Amino acid sequence: MNIWIDADGCPGDIKEIVFRAAQRLRLPVFVVANRPLAVPRSSLVTMVRVSGDFDAADQAIAQRVAPGDLVITADVPLAAQVVDKGAVAIDPRGQSYTKENVGERLSIRNFLHDLRGAGLAQGGPGPLSESDRRRFASALDRALTRGLKAGGQNPS
Repeated sequence: MNIWIDADGCPGDIKEIVFRAAQRLRLPVFVVANRPLAVPRSSLVTMVRVSGDFDAADQAIAQRVAPGDLVITADVPLAAQVVDKGAVAIDPRGQSYTKENVGERLSIRNFLHDLRGAGLAQGGPGPLSESDRRRFASALDRALTRGLKAGGQNPS
């Protein structure tokens, strides 16, 4: 099991939660971004730098993800792609993307995108709260536990 972080839009404290869990479980983490980011010095953490092209990080993750991997992303189209490939996806607020809900979430995302484009809606979600962080940590723990039980590799 690999963990992929869509890091361009992922809050730093969420990345830290992932790094700690990965270190504890000895799982590899790939931090994918279009700019250099600070990552822990660890043989388990790899920074994957992609071009600045639109959705380059998403495309890199979608191409490399394997069934059973875990992807951390707030990008609903990317989540739909990785779920379709048999990976697990959760957003930085701890919401899981599943085969059952990703289509609906994609439709809502597209509708809100259209409203924003027409000037009928503004902005996106607010800043992460402490309860969001706790919900993410719990969702991450559940996803990792399920993934490891299902046969995800834990080298330790």
